[in-house]
Amino acid sequence: MGGEEAQPRGGGGLRRGVDEKGPEGGGRRSGPAPGPPPRGFRWLWRQLKLWRLGPRGGRKMATAAAGALGLLWGWLWSERFWLPQNVSWANFEGQGDGYGYPRARHILSVFPLAAGVFSVRLLFERFIAKPCALHVGIQDSGPYQAQPNAILEKVFMSITKYPDEKRLEGLSKQLDWDVRKIQCWFRHRRNQDKPPTLTKFCESMWRFTFYLCIFCYGIRFLWSSPWFWDTRQCWHSYPYQPLTSGLYYYYIMELAFYWSLMFSQFTDIKRKDFLIMFLHHLATIGLITFSYINNMVRVGTLVLCLHDVSDFLLEAAKLANYAKYQRLCDTLFVIFSAVFVVTRLGIYPFWILNTTLFESWEIIGPYRSWWLFNGLLLVLQVLHVIWSYLIARIAFKALIRGKVTYPGRIRPRLCTLHSFLTSFLFSMPGGSWTVSSLACV
Repeated sequence: MGGEEAQPRGGGGLRRGVDEKGPEGGGRRSGPAPGPPPRGFRWLWRQLKLWRLGPRGGRKMATAAAGALGLLWGWLWSERFWLPQNVSWANFEGQGDGYGYPRARHILSVFPLAAGVFSVRLLFERFIAKPCALHVGIQDSGPYQAQPNAILEKVFMSITKYPDEKRLEGLSKQLDWDVRKIQCWFRHRRNQDKPPTLTKFCESMWRFTFYLCIFCYGIRFLWSSPWFWDTRQCWHSYPYQPLTSGLYYYYIMELAFYWSLMFSQFTDIKRKDFLIMFLHHLATIGLITFSYINNMVRVGTLVLCLHDVSDFLLEAAKLANYAKYQRLCDTLFVIFSAVFVVTRLGIYPFWILNTTLFESWEIIGPYRSWWLFNGLLLVLQVLHVIWSYLIARIAFKALIRGKVTYPGRIRPRLCTLHSFLTSFLFSMPGGSWTVSSLACV
């Protein structure tokens, strides 16, 4: 309009320009030229420019790489997707009050903090959790080692860990062993791969301590925050909502904790749910990062605190189970079940979803990442319904039998369902961690 050529929105779009000189005259070819990349990639951008000015052999490759880089990051950081209408990334360049606005570069501070959290965990487990475990009677000894046998080991590793009667009889004739002895060997060999109770107690005690501390910090912070009492405050002046020190530390600490869990997975004892938990941590880290960069941190703090309230109760129940305090374990598990159902089926839909779906629609209106955000929250609610049903079944059987048990049919269903759902990254921060701990305890 007005005789002016329409320009694409945002700094990540494409610019079209034609040099006065053609390719034969030494000018650049006409066509799309990449826009400036994000600030974190300026060094790479300069190197590509220098390479393009170098010998003719690398000039075409550098031009193609620079164009691909600009095209990729222009698509990833599209303002039409991430931001409301009439808002651009340039609007966040100005320093706001406190810590300014959330920036992608803030995430870089998470990695040294995560390494520090991991170091604190190692010290905590060795000097605090382990003495507590020994005090309650958990032995510092590994599982019984199976007698070395090359034939049985080959069957165990390459064929089956649960041989049937026919295979047991064949092995009995081959080794001249009693069938009962072979069954005991396979049982001991399976137990040999399981982490010791002492190790599981120390890990659960660390998680219990962190979840309890971060929940207390979250409640203390949110108690003085206006959006805790009036959720419409989550969307007033959005997205121009500057960070405060308390909000920044709360978010970064949660993100650093999950990064530390990613680190510890490769040093801890390998478990059957390694891939499941890896996908879970990856989904959680991705969604916390998404909400931080998109400045949805106010409603994000509500989601984090709501999920942390039941996590430490589950870890407490697991600690009692490892210490063989069965009555305390049953009591804590029933309390955990009640809190889980109330928070995930009551408070979450009528408090969180109400503000993200209806109040935000009224105040800021929908845009593309808004639909994605609410879509993930709705799928999370479906997860809550499924897990609440399964947990209620276990809690009901605990009340009937007087003991918390994990029936053989329920446990595989839990792990299989969890693997399927987390593969789509449909879990918000801390959401599926609770049910994963329950399924694979």
